[in-house]
Amino acid sequence: MDQVFLKISPLGFVWETQDPFLYCVHHRDDYPEGNEVLGPKETLEGRLLGEDFDERNAWKMYHGKTVPGFPEHPHRGFETVTVVLEGYIDHFDSAGASGRYGDGDVQWMTAGSGLQHAEMFPLIKANERNPLHLFQIWLNLPKKNKFVAPHYKMLWNEEIPKIKKKDEFGKISEIILIAGEFEGEMSAAPAPDSWASEPEHKLSIWVVKMEAHAKLTIENTSATLNRSLYLYKGSELMVNASVLKVNHSGQLKPLERIDIQNGSEASEWLLLQGEPINEPVVQYGPFVMNTEQEIHEAYSDYHKTRFGGWPWERPDPVHSRETPRFAKYANGVKHFPK
Repeated sequence: MDQVFLKISPLGFVWETQDPFLYCVHHRDDYPEGNEVLGPKETLEGRLLGEDFDERNAWKMYHGKTVPGFPEHPHRGFETVTVVLEGYIDHFDSAGASGRYGDGDVQWMTAGSGLQHAEMFPLIKANERNPLHLFQIWLNLPKKNKFVAPHYKMLWNEEIPKIKKKDEFGKISEIILIAGEFEGEMSAAPAPDSWASEPEHKLSIWVVKMEAHAKLTIENTSATLNRSLYLYKGSELMVNASVLKVNHSGQLKPLERIDIQNGSEASEWLLLQGEPINEPVVQYGPFVMNTEQEIHEAYSDYHKTRFGGWPWERPDPVHSRETPRFAKYANGVKHFPK
């Protein structure tokens, strides 16, 4: 068989992606017990608070100074898909929406014409550690949808399809279907203006967990599909005749069929695929547009309007320790897991 990968790259904090994806950030932090304000009980001495991205440490404060996370900041022109495998995020935005989600939940947020939000990592456990493990995927919007109204929705863990496939030797692979379809089973609907909302774009986001030596086959129906695989746990995958080592990603050729055999350890990997948007991408910080002029306009609009302002008392708000998982939308409607 021919080499199945167009490119193999080592994984870091930011993972390289292909159109229609912009990039993926991988957060894995072993946070300590939480204090009375849901920050870490351990000392913050020696940390560059507000800019703590030191990968040598077991946990980071990122842009947080009291609670880890990302205080008030703007976006325009794309979407964030935040997949929280472990731990919690407190959400607040300039439209007045808020929420808490985690432990398998996914937030799908369309920034569209412009939105500010805060993404804080509350350490809600006071007497045990608070590990956090998440991906945030940036998904581009086509030109026609760059200025849609901001929107977010929750895909609760309880509602996300989890498909278990048993191979001929009884080994199990589990496909957590965040977006797209697998063998006729469909994911929950994405945000309505997303590139993922149109089936012909074949956009898929999967988290796959495989037992040691398990086998899985993925079919393909498009010669123009972009597909990337990110192996972040395990030892290696045999993908057709090619080997992908742990902590590496591979950009796959759009072959008709991909046969994957796991190595000697249980593995976990992320798959991102979709038809490309094939439009110019001009990105500057939190804004992703089609032209330099649109980037200048985004900064001008943000300075003039603050994308609706900030209705919260502080730039890094969190909910109380006892707050359950929930979503409150801009129209005041609340949504809870089933």
